[in-house]
Amino acid sequence: MQLAPMRYKDYTWPHNPEVYTVEYRRRMAAHPVPFGRCVLQDLGSAYRVLRGEGVFAGEDAYEQFRALAAVFRETGPGVLVHPVWQAERAHFVALTVTEEPLPDYVRYSFEFWEDWGGYDGGLTESGDGRGAAQTGSQTGGNGDGDVYIVKKGDTLWGIAKRHQVALTALIAANPQIKNPNLIYPGNRVNIP
Repeated sequence: MQLAPMRYKDYTWPHNPEVYTVEYRRRMAAHPVPFGRCVLQDLGSAYRVLRGEGVFAGEDAYEQFRALAAVFRETGPGVLVHPVWQAERAHFVALTVTEEPLPDYVRYSFEFWEDWGGYDGGLTESGDGRGAAQTGSQTGGNGDGDVYIVKKGDTLWGIAKRHQVALTALIAANPQIKNPNLIYPGNRVNIP
């Protein structure tokens, strides 16, 4: 079976890496209950981590590694096309030379984190056809009186970042939220 080459942004591997590891992560919350026990709450899947190892061999081995390192230095996510798993938006988070590079041989490892794009700084459409900010300014800025309706996957940190306010100010403006680590879809968050 011939596998398609792995690609990320504008870089295509000359031959696929030798080893792949895919790790699925899930977010969990532990709520203490009497007698030193706790109840676990499943907050949904968080992200996937794709790790791998490979070699570049031949006259251009070090040049291939330098080209891959140049892609690593680019900021922001890109589309990762993997020969086995579906294409996904991902961040290139680690690139390591795993032994002394030779002019014709470089062994390396890499790591990508899946990005679902939930916190790209823009407002999302709510189910009722209105923008996510239900009252006040619709720009997501620092206007007084804005209210954000929580959607699945939201965190206070992400909401603060999206609306360009400090997390501590957002928490202070929402005394109805008893545990800042636990917000639920449909909750109303006041934007200071």
